[in-house]
Amino acid sequence: MRAVAVSADALVLTSAFWQTNAVALRAGGEAVLIDSPYLPEELEALPRVLAGAGFEPSGLLATHADFDHLLGRLAYPGMTLGMGDSSLERLHREPGAAQRDLRDFDAQWYVSRPAPLALGQVQSLPLPGRLDLGAGEQAIEIELHPAEGHTADGMALFARPLGVLVVGDYLSDVEIPWISEGGSIEDYRATLARLAPLAEEAGTVVPGHGAPHDRDTALRLLDEDVEYLDALDRGDERQQLPRGRDSKAQRRIHARNLDQRR
Repeated sequence: MRAVAVSADALVLTSAFWQTNAVALRAGGEAVLIDSPYLPEELEALPRVLAGAGFEPSGLLATHADFDHLLGRLAYPGMTLGMGDSSLERLHREPGAAQRDLRDFDAQWYVSRPAPLALGQVQSLPLPGRLDLGAGEQAIEIELHPAEGHTADGMALFARPLGVLVVGDYLSDVEIPWISEGGSIEDYRATLARLAPLAEEAGTVVPGHGAPHDRDTALRLLDEDVEYLDALDRGDERQQLPRGRDSKAQRRIHARNLDQRR
């Protein structure tokens, strides 16, 4: 797991598996952890790593209800997990799905965990909305924005005073737009349109997978993703994938996107 400070009060932790990102933010004597690394040894080390860097979370947040974004509960089993209201609705529609998906994915990659995923207490957050972090004069507001399209649910978080925009599974430099079950091209386009002005004002944009970006890189990726979605909507099976993301793995995702479109 790699830990990189993108500001004095924002730390990005990137898993050795799938380049999955978790983001720790702090303000006014309080910290919060958004999403999670993936591997069991990373989750075991997470509280120690964060405490050593001066981040001791009092709460967990997830950008959406895909299993790989919910694993903070394994590192902090007693903490409340906050997520957008669309994500909580998804969990209610699909009871046990995240746990089953994690178990199946772990089995595929021979990953052994000391305990199964238990979501425990989950708090619904209205979207759009705001979340206070910290107390006193140094407290900040984190903006919460809806971000559907990749899945039927989703939330982007903008800590504007810190210049950090956390977007979940969008604007990745390693992954093309992925229309999972429940997602749609139309909702994905709407989310990109919503993210564009936020990225314009951000110093760092953190995707769910891949490297954190500066403003210009994030906007370039956004334009490439819009072009990809336009071609996907036309049903172009042989379209050129975005530069740097034209791999066999991303071709498989493209094939799934075409199936989902049909």
